[in-house]
Amino acid sequence: MTRLLGLLAVLTVLLGMALPPAADSACCYFSAKEKDILQPAQKAFITWDPQEKVETFTVQPRFEGSVVDFGMVIPTPARPKLDEMPKDFFKELAVFTILKRREHPMSHLFPQVLSQRLTNLGALPAAAKAGGSVKVLEAGIVGSLDYKIITAGKADDLYAWLKENKYNYVGDEATLDFYIKKKWFFTVMKIDTMQMKKNPDGSYTGDVTPTRFQFISDKLVYPLKITRLSVKDKTEALFYVQAPHKVDLPGDLTYQYQWIPMLENAQGWYAKGTFGSHNLPGKEDDWLKASARQAGPLLKRGEELGFDFNRGQRPQPNRQGRIPTTLEWAKRLSADDIGLLKGDAPYSEKLPNVDEGFTEDSIKDNNKSPAVFKVIHERLEKYRKERPAGFLVREAPAEDVKQLKILVGHVKEGQFLTKFRKIFTTGEMEDDLLIVPAKLGPAEDQSEYEEVLPTSPP
Repeated sequence: MTRLLGLLAVLTVLLGMALPPAADSACCYFSAKEKDILQPAQKAFITWDPQEKVETFTVQPRFEGSVVDFGMVIPTPARPKLDEMPKDFFKELAVFTILKRREHPMSHLFPQVLSQRLTNLGALPAAAKAGGSVKVLEAGIVGSLDYKIITAGKADDLYAWLKENKYNYVGDEATLDFYIKKKWFFTVMKIDTMQMKKNPDGSYTGDVTPTRFQFISDKLVYPLKITRLSVKDKTEALFYVQAPHKVDLPGDLTYQYQWIPMLENAQGWYAKGTFGSHNLPGKEDDWLKASARQAGPLLKRGEELGFDFNRGQRPQPNRQGRIPTTLEWAKRLSADDIGLLKGDAPYSEKLPNVDEGFTEDSIKDNNKSPAVFKVIHERLEKYRKERPAGFLVREAPAEDVKQLKILVGHVKEGQFLTKFRKIFTTGEMEDDLLIVPAKLGPAEDQSEYEEVLPTSPP
C-alpha cells in the first residue's frame, strides 16, 4: 500500500443544479460556468509511524471564489478515519515554530556604538444512483463538513456518480483512473462557505475547518498528479512533518540546494566558543562535515538548475520558473518543547535591561553620569561573560502563546518536526511525490534549525 498526504483536489459542489463545465477550469476543480474556486495556499501537518505503518495528515486549505457552496475530494491509499482538529491548529503551529533571534543586551542611554563594541560576539453508507462500481463506504459529519468515503472500479463510473450527485467534474477521467488503478479511496467533503469571509464583490475567502485523516500506509506520498490539474500556474505548500527522523523531498526538489549554502555562508560569523565545540547552532556544522563528499556534486547540480543561493534573500525562480524548496524550521522535540505547550516553560528568553533604574536625566547630570556609565558597563560585561552567545528571543501575542496548549497530544516528545516550504509549478507535478528521510548519500541530516542565522532569508 502506498500512502498519501495531501494537497487537496478541489471541487465545487453544485447543489440542485446541473450546469455545464467551465471551459477554463482546471481538472481538479468542480466548478460552475464562469464561477471559479481558487486554492492559493495549502498547509499540511503530517505524522508518520514507520513501525505501525500508520500515517495521519491534517489539512486546512484556503479558498477564494464566488460559488456559494463548494467542496473538495481527497484520495488516500486506504480507508481513512476522520477527526476534527482545533480551528487554530495551524496558527498555533506557526507560533510554535517561529525562529528565535540571538540578541545581546544593549544600552539605550549611551551611544549604541558602545554597546555594540562591548557585545559584538557574533551573528545575529448509501448506494450510488449512477456508476455501478462506485460504493459509498461511509457518510457522516466531521466538524462542520459533510463527508462521504467512496471507492470506484472504473473512472467513467466515478465520473457518472459525481455528476449524478451534483458534483460537476470538469477534469479528465484519466486523472481519476490514475488513482482508481492504485485502488485508492476518495473522501468527498462539502464545505459551507457561510463560515468563510464574504468579500464586497460577493466572493468568499477563508480557511476550511482543519480535518485529520488517519490510515494505514507503507510510505509517504504526496498526491501531486491530481493536484496539478487544480492548479493554473503554481501552488504553494507548507508542510509540517513529524516523524522519527528529519525529512526532505527527493531529487531536485530537496531543500539542500538552499540549506547547505546557508550553513556554509554562516560559518565565521560567530565568535569561537559561542556554541562550545561547534561553530554553528543546532550542530549544523556536523551536517556540513557529514555531507562534505556529497555537497560538491549537489551544489554543482544546483548551479545547473539555476538554483542560486543569495544570503539573506528568498530564492528566486530559475529560467523555467521553478523555485527550490526551503527549510523553515527543524528540531527533535524535547521535554522542554512539550513543557512550553503546557505552559510550564517560557516561550522566549528575556533580554536583560541594562538601563534598569536609570533615565535620560541620569546621564544629563554630569555629577551622576560617570557612576551610571560604570554600572551599565559592569552589567554589559557581566552578561558578555555569562552569556557569550547572547539570549534567544522571539515574540508572539500573549494569547497566542497561551493557546499553544491545543497542540498538546499532537506534537510529541522525541519526534523530529520538519517544516519546509515548496512552490510547485505545474511542470513539477506530473506524478505523485514521495517524502523521504533527509539524507545525502549515506549521510543522514540530523541538523536542527530553530534560530535565525546571519544568512537566513526573511
